[in-house]
Amino acid sequence: MTTELRHLIEAAKRVQTTPEQQENQRRSFAYGNTSFENERITREMVDEQAEKLARQDRK
Repeated sequence: MTTELRHLIEAAKRVQTTPEQQENQRRSFAYGNTSFENERITREMVDEQAEKLARQDRK
C-alpha cells in the first residue's frame, strides 16, 4: 500500500456523514441493487418506498 493511499484511508476514517448523506447513500444502494435485478425499478420508486417506511417509523 502506498503512503498516499494510507493517508487517504486514514482521512476517510475521520469523515462524519450527516443523516441526510447516510439516507442518500442507503437509497442509492437500494436503487443500484434492485434496478440491477429489475430494470423497471426507478429511483422515484425507491424514494417513494423510503418515504413510506419513514412515515411508518415515526408512528
